[in-house]
Amino acid sequence: MLGNMRALFLVACLAFTSSTAFAQSSAPAFDVVSVKPCKNLAGPDYNNQLTYSPTEFTARNATLRRLTAEAYGVQLDQVSGPNWLDQNEYDIDARVSGASTKKQMAEMLRGVLSERFNLVTHAEMREMRVYELIVASTGPKIRPVAEGGPAGPPGGFHFRGDMRQFADLLALQFSIPAAENPSEPSRASLASGSQVPVIDKTGLDGVYDFNVDVHPELGTEMFVSWQRALPDQLGLRIVSRKENVAVLVVDSAARVPTAN
Repeated sequence: MLGNMRALFLVACLAFTSSTAFAQSSAPAFDVVSVKPCKNLAGPDYNNQLTYSPTEFTARNATLRRLTAEAYGVQLDQVSGPNWLDQNEYDIDARVSGASTKKQMAEMLRGVLSERFNLVTHAEMREMRVYELIVASTGPKIRPVAEGGPAGPPGGFHFRGDMRQFADLLALQFSIPAAENPSEPSRASLASGSQVPVIDKTGLDGVYDFNVDVHPELGTEMFVSWQRALPDQLGLRIVSRKENVAVLVVDSAARVPTAN
């Protein structure tokens, strides 16, 4: 077990090497990049508006914490740094001439953060409570779809993406406290609770497109609603445990990116 933990820490350190090192390497880069601070802040409930296509990456009202988490493939709570990482918001439009995978674009985004924000980081292991997303004993009830394929039929809570992105979404959903007032909008309490990292341990690869019939209930936390829906509808489940988790610590970064 100790050997496995050390191996995981080594992998984490390699993945989280400082952005300066990435800038000095021959990593792929976007051909055209525009990075602008947002004039109108949308707030933390909105900070997940990131979209990909084979040749483009766009971010709208994205915080530097969100961008860093996306670039390094970790959850928001696995990025540690100054409070302003959650406050300043940015718009990014980036294009590349040839078709690229999301993994390649994540490498390109690391370069953008290094060059435009002077982002410098280091990795360390911290013990924290986490939720692990795993496959239920009955097996998964979802299947990957072709990249760029059509969306599934409407209805319920719609998701499209890979399992790491689904784990990110669950971390946000689990932070929604129980609704006490039926007249309040469903987004009123979004992300107002403390987020616990959700780690993808499903081993499921590919992109998934599915709907989940999960609804807020008065007096019931969203965690409970999802805990019911995951095994029945998706063949997945959540387990809670304390675990040593790789955390990316932001040592320094510029609040105002360099000019386009």
